[in-house]
Formats: sequence, C-alpha cells, structure tokens
Amino acid sequence: MKNTKLQIENANGHKLNAYLELPANQKPNYYVIFAHCFTCSSTLSAVRNISNALTTHGFGVVRFDFTGLGRSEGEFAESHFSGNVSDLIAVHKYMKQEYEAPCLLVGHSLGGAAVLVAASQLDDIKAVATIGAPATVSHVKHLFSHHADEIPKNADVQVHIGGRPFKINQEFVSDFDKTDLPAIVTSLRKPLLILHSPIDTIVGIENAKQLYVQAHHPKSFISLDSADHLLTNASDSRYAGNMIGTWVERYFPKQENKMLQTEGEQLVGHLNLVEDNFATKIQTKNHDMIADEPLSIGGNDYGPSPYEYLYAGLAACTTMTLKMYADRKQWDLQEVFVYISHSKKKNTELGIELEKPARIDFITKKLKFVGNLSEEQKQRLKEIAGRCPVHRTLESTVVFESEVVS
Repeated sequence: MKNTKLQIENANGHKLNAYLELPANQKPNYYVIFAHCFTCSSTLSAVRNISNALTTHGFGVVRFDFTGLGRSEGEFAESHFSGNVSDLIAVHKYMKQEYEAPCLLVGHSLGGAAVLVAASQLDDIKAVATIGAPATVSHVKHLFSHHADEIPKNADVQVHIGGRPFKINQEFVSDFDKTDLPAIVTSLRKPLLILHSPIDTIVGIENAKQLYVQAHHPKSFISLDSADHLLTNASDSRYAGNMIGTWVERYFPKQENKMLQTEGEQLVGHLNLVEDNFATKIQTKNHDMIADEPLSIGGNDYGPSPYEYLYAGLAACTTMTLKMYADRKQWDLQEVFVYISHSKKKNTELGIELEKPARIDFITKKLKFVGNLSEEQKQRLKEIAGRCPVHRTLESTVVFESEVVS
C-alpha cells in the first residue's frame, strides 16, 4: 500500500492534512473517506489499520485530520461537530473534483456520528459504516473536565479531554446540541453497518442499539467483542476494516476482473508508459504484484524494484528449501531469516583472475536460524541454503531466448 499526502482546503480556508491510500495495483474500484474519533487524528494506529484493510478490498481510502487536530490548520475550538461535518463535505468535494466521488463513509466514535450526518447531505454516498459511534451528538460533552455551564460566554477556556488540554468556548459546546442525530439516522435510508464493542466504556453498547433501532433496513450490526473504544489491539482494527470491506461488497456493483492473461506462459509483466510511469503490473496465474523504481530515480515507489524482486525470490526459495530439509531430518528449526544484499565488485577484490578487469555481481546471503540446533547442524543448513533452485539458477549459465509476439 502506498499513501499520497494531500492538502484539502475546507470552507473556512484552512488546509486539512490528508492521506490517500490506494490498493496494490494503484487502481481502486471505489473511494472511501474515513473520519477519526473525537480529539484523535488520522495517524491513530486503528485508523491506519482499518484503511490498510480496506485497500485490500479494492478501495482508495482518504483519511484526514479534522480542523485543529493532527496536522490540519485551525484551532480546536473551531472543530465543533458541524465543523467536522463541513470538513467531511470539503474532502468529498475535493475527491470528486480531483479523483472520483467517494461512495462510502466510515467513521470512528464522534467521527461515526459525523459521517451519518454527512451521508444525509451527499447523494454520492451509497453506504455508511460506524465504529463505536454515539447515538446522540451531545454524548461527547460528558468527556469535558468542565461542566457546560462553567464555560463563560465569549471566552476560551482550557479543558481536559482524555487527559489532554484543549481550548474550547461556549459555541463549541452549544454546537453539539444543534444536531438531531436520531432523526437523521431514521431518514437516512442508506445501507448502514454498525460496529461496536460490548465492553466499550467510553461510548456504551446501548448507543449501538439505539442507532440500529432508529435506522431502516438494510442495516447490520457486528460485535467487536473484547475491543476497547480506541481499538488499541491491532487485530481488532484489522478485523473491523475487513468486515466493512466484505459487508459493503453487497451494495456496490462488482468491478470487472482486470487480471492480465499470461497467454500460456508462467508470468506476464505489463507497463502502460503513458499512464503509469515505471509502475509495472506483474501477473502470474493466481497472483498479481506491482514493481516500480524508487523516488530517487524518477519512480513512484509503488512496489519493490526489479532487483528487490530478484532478491525476494532468492530469499523465499532459500527459506523453503531449508524448511523441507529440516523437516526431513526432523531438526528443531523453528524460524529462518535470510538477509540479501547485492553490489558490484572488481574481480580483483574477489580474488578472481580475468583476462580483462571487470565488475562482477556480488550477492551476500546472511542466515539466521532460530531453534535448538548444534553448530554442525547450522553449518549443514548453510550448505543446503546454497543448493536452493533459485540460488543455483543465479550462479549457473543461463540462456535467454526473446521474440516479439503480436
């Protein structure tokens, strides 16, 4: 997965910090906008994990920081709820103009409430998913260290939210009471997925029940079991992302499979020079990959370089060969690490005599074994590592035959 940094101007002229993440083939079927939780940012590990999971389902994902949070411009006091909704609409407008209109909104906690409201205002949005969302927008006011009536009019006051200091004002607080979220959910009439943990201590599970009852079908609920509110366990956030990606397939037309055909060969590589710079799609019978060049030489770094794929093949073949040998010998080999590097060296540096001086490809292979192994066993495994098929291919004479086909 590769992410591209974006700066999106909102209705107040503030630049919102955003990231666009694309599937491995860089060609998303659809786009989704992710709205983070109250006082958090788009770099929260749960946000990144969910975004990553959604890209594996073919989505291009935009995750961004609300006004005054993360790396976005503005003050936190401007990040009231209606401001969050406005930011979502600004991001949607930008994506529609520059890429393609997003058709899915995903929101975490108060971001979940924001995507419900934004979805009611955006015709392009075809489905919504919420994670740990409150059933009323004013629910978040209990998180303030001050009571609402303690905040003076026309003045900023510092409060602590989740242990962190923020400056807010009376407008910030009163804005939470302006949105009738239950009425909006009842009138939404778009597919809705509600994900919530039954042990969420920040936004209780009763909120999920209220949202579900208020919504019309099609609606779905998925329990996040033992997850906490912030999904701090990576397995919980990845699970949530994968469930959303699977659920939404029911409501979006399936895209045509654009796999390359190998035409009877073992592998095909394809580069569209007009559209893709150096990014080359590689297809085997069952798998697809992307190869690219690094930024330093003009590529986009969307995938490993050709030489890195070569090293990857050598490393993978080495580990698999060692596994088969150790299994046959019933040795206690539990893990193998293979570290590969490649360089060019003069023949004299390698002690090789040639009629004419030359620079020779030099590959180092470092091996690390985990398990209860004797030194004799380790040395034997080192010998076997040099006998894997890819290793032998690289050190042998290879004959190429090329032809042009139509």
